[in-house]
Amino acid sequence: MRKLLTGAILAALGAGGAQAADDVTLQLKWVTQAQFAGYYVAQAQGFYEEEGLNVTILPGGPDVAPTQVIAGGGADVVIDWMPSALAAREKGLPLVNIAQPFKSSGMMLTCRKDSGVATSADFAGKTLGVWFGGNEYPFLNWMNKLGLKTDGSDGGVTVLKQGFNVDPLLQSQAACVSTMTYNEYWQVIDAGLTPEDLVVFKYEDEGVATLEDGLYVMEEKLADPAFEDKMVRFVRASMKGWKWAEENPDDAAMIVLDNDATGAQTEAHQKRMMGEIAKLTAGSNGALDEADYQRTVDALMSGGSDPVITKAPEGAWTHQITDKALQ
Repeated sequence: MRKLLTGAILAALGAGGAQAADDVTLQLKWVTQAQFAGYYVAQAQGFYEEEGLNVTILPGGPDVAPTQVIAGGGADVVIDWMPSALAAREKGLPLVNIAQPFKSSGMMLTCRKDSGVATSADFAGKTLGVWFGGNEYPFLNWMNKLGLKTDGSDGGVTVLKQGFNVDPLLQSQAACVSTMTYNEYWQVIDAGLTPEDLVVFKYEDEGVATLEDGLYVMEEKLADPAFEDKMVRFVRASMKGWKWAEENPDDAAMIVLDNDATGAQTEAHQKRMMGEIAKLTAGSNGALDEADYQRTVDALMSGGSDPVITKAPEGAWTHQITDKALQ
């Protein structure tokens, strides 16, 4: 009789006690790679499942703008760089930063020594490769601070709209190109140039670094307690994934490769990338540092006659989620 009762109780629990997982859609800023390892780790290691979440991770690409995706309702949460998010907010898209897994910037300008560039004073008259689609804002701010026009006029620089490769540098079409510490810089090295052939300007060193790879949602969604609860669980699981990735970089890289449907990534490149990414997430528990936020805002507003944003944003970030997620 006891066994029959126990079985009946278990059957009842199985039928009505289990709750369906809550769906969350995450839009990445770029293609599947170690830049997003924390989210793939959280999925593979069951951290999302433990939080009662069913997370769909949407890869990005050259034709995918996270701001447009979330504006169109295609994602609950997106990964974007703060300059892009703040510029979009000033234009009317009410994005809010709910977490900041990346503490440091990996953005650089990588130049050929044989182009005649040794310091930033040598940029004038040169062609510089720049990513657009929201990635151009830190560069434009930097040039404004240097007093260099970006329209190709005398005394300024010529901007080459750079694809997501380093061909303009390899083919000497540009003196410098945009690179990340974890990706394109190593494409230059793998193509045959040596560190001694290059001059590298890290945005962090130039005092123009801005926050990258934050998590953003639409402001009105945060007023919904159910959505807030989902985001608390999502951020908690994601940060668990990021810290696991920092501690197990090679294993994290392999998880990323398992999720690369294109087969375009290589093991060596992803392991190297994960090692560099871990340097950028180190020191972050997911909560936005207000000093880092203010530094980003100050940088974006200090762009001379053409700043990226024209006024200090209001309501562009919140600790509403991380205060609960990180308890």
